[in-house]
Amino acid sequence: MDNLLTSYSISLGKSHILAVEDSLVQAKKLQHFFDQNNINSNLFNNAVDAYNSAVENPPILIISDIVMQVMDGYEFCTKIKSNPQLRDIPVILLTSLSDPLDIVRGLQAGADNFITKPYDEQYLLSRIHFLLANRDMRRSGAGDMSIEIVFQGTQYQINSDKKQILNLLLSVYEAAIHRNTELIEAKQQLESLNLNLQTANEELDAFAHTVSHDLRSPLAGIIGFSDILLEDFSEKCDAAARQHLEWISKSANKMNTLITDLLNYSRSGRADIEPVPIDLSKMAHEIIEDLITKLNLKNIKIDLQSGISVVADSALMHIVLSNLIGNAFKYSSKRETQIINIGIKEIYGQTVYFIKDNGAGFDMANSDKLFNPFVRLHTYKEFQGTGVGLSTVKRIIERHGGDIWAESEPDKGATFYFTIGVIS
Repeated sequence: MDNLLTSYSISLGKSHILAVEDSLVQAKKLQHFFDQNNINSNLFNNAVDAYNSAVENPPILIISDIVMQVMDGYEFCTKIKSNPQLRDIPVILLTSLSDPLDIVRGLQAGADNFITKPYDEQYLLSRIHFLLANRDMRRSGAGDMSIEIVFQGTQYQINSDKKQILNLLLSVYEAAIHRNTELIEAKQQLESLNLNLQTANEELDAFAHTVSHDLRSPLAGIIGFSDILLEDFSEKCDAAARQHLEWISKSANKMNTLITDLLNYSRSGRADIEPVPIDLSKMAHEIIEDLITKLNLKNIKIDLQSGISVVADSALMHIVLSNLIGNAFKYSSKRETQIINIGIKEIYGQTVYFIKDNGAGFDMANSDKLFNPFVRLHTYKEFQGTGVGLSTVKRIIERHGGDIWAESEPDKGATFYFTIGVIS
């Protein structure tokens, strides 16, 4: 099956696919999908603008989310199918299929296919290929028909042709089988996890206490005394002894950093959130000044937009900015002139915060690993770090109801974007 899916290629000529998705992250995912497959596309974050665009410049196929403000996917699909000039355009609805009535609503609206979220990109490609390959057959064989059905005690009028109904129901059946298998596996995993969750939480609290008190105290002694030996007795030591002391100090400081990062990661998921108005520009400026002083930086150019504000937890947002700005400084440190840009912009009508550098960058093929704990895309010799900072940032952003992602190319810098939404 996988081999067959990967063989699909789509050539639209001058035509395009119209897509509607009000989730910023899902919209970026769709745009990446279109770009990767060389598909001409118009992407909208609301159905009203999408419908107006379809009327002015009809697409060859439409992909639409269902849950959207102002006009949902069902109403949007109904408007498309009610327009004589647009009714033959295939419509794919993206849905979670959480309600059996979704199927009836899709049939009423005249949708041609359901694809469940999260979707596999190769499967989406195959569905597009199938609908485009069969659109002429459907157009020639379609006839006006009306079917009355009763579902959950309510009567519904279905105005789709037989082939359209069959295609839609088959796509639903296929998705249901796949989802049922996933649910069975998830249920088994959840039962197993629940058995250990309470014990794991108790052990985590005990571990955090041990780390913060029992481990840090002797570690502070190691760092302090090794620094004293290096400062006060270095002349009495030979080169080998000084090197050993330097390694002790460096290793102890590395361990201290790891402990701090682990504590931040642990607390980020459990600490209470107290949202307050925050001047992010001021907070970022203070972090930047501390880093410049600490690292004794000279050739660095900072473009910090003024007036950036947000309502969030101040302590947790300080962790977010410290990590993201610190990374921008670190990964651009090998440039003759470091360039850091911090600001906000609007993407698909949503406020997005960004931090951009001109540093080492990374391959986007590895972007799915970027926010995993202890995963690093560069070696420790290239750039020091623990691999915990970005996973902590992601956890904090998600607890604030937001999303975080990055865009980069190797040796061309990186830009990290994040949003802040409803705080949980």
